[in-house]
Amino acid sequence: MSEPQAGADSPHLNDDQREQAADHSTPHPLVVHEIVREEGETAMERTFSALMWSALAAGMSMGFSFLLQAVVESALPATSWRHLLSSLGYTIGFVFVILGRQQLFTESTLTAVLPVLMHRDRKTLGKTLRLWTIVLFFNLVGTAIFAGMLQFKGVFSPEITDSLAQVAHAPFSAGFAVTLVRGVFAGWLIALMVWLLPSARSARLLTILLVTYTVGVSRLAHVIAGSAEAAYGVMTGAANLSDYFTVFLLPTLCGNVIGGISMVAIINHAAIAPEIAAMQRRD
Repeated sequence: MSEPQAGADSPHLNDDQREQAADHSTPHPLVVHEIVREEGETAMERTFSALMWSALAAGMSMGFSFLLQAVVESALPATSWRHLLSSLGYTIGFVFVILGRQQLFTESTLTAVLPVLMHRDRKTLGKTLRLWTIVLFFNLVGTAIFAGMLQFKGVFSPEITDSLAQVAHAPFSAGFAVTLVRGVFAGWLIALMVWLLPSARSARLLTILLVTYTVGVSRLAHVIAGSAEAAYGVMTGAANLSDYFTVFLLPTLCGNVIGGISMVAIINHAAIAPEIAAMQRRD
């Protein structure tokens, strides 16, 4: 898909200057759409084994958001602003996963949906559902493994252990409807981050930090990051398996999917669908 480059038609620039202008121009929305869609297509074609290991690694990496948030909180006094700083720790798991190109479920609510909106056939839908099933399951397994590793006595100080227990109450702190809405906002933000990253270039790290900090500091519900906290709560007796599935997992998962698909994938696709249709007619 060819797009006009910045400075390409300017008579005031030589060839080197036109190339520099193109390098600094913002990608056209159609280009961003294609980058994200192709990422989804690539993920959907990966083998079960590749998806499994990548998703497992992502789940375990996300556990560090839970750990570092607790570590920061344990070092701060019990004040009204402590959460503003400890939420910086929440971002670290997302940094590891996204820059490490590991498979995270909430990213696929955008990347794997755009191919469905483009092709609109059962085969593509089936591939998307396969991707979601594998990635979600092994993301959750990875967070459970990480939560289990935190059970070893003496690895962390008593202050950090107490802080872990406090943070682990967060996934169970609200009713179904509230958690669902919090999940919608979180899914919206994570999918929006995926849409922003192709344009971010050297600011990729800052983009990840800003978006995920917003999720953390707003106490929104993310199905994978929150799963490490919820699994730890179950293992320490603060909650039971029924709470894990009905109070945390189900509303958070539904909210993340609704937020990612409806607020970002469908709306952003609809914004450029007329341009895609016009190009297809010309072709």
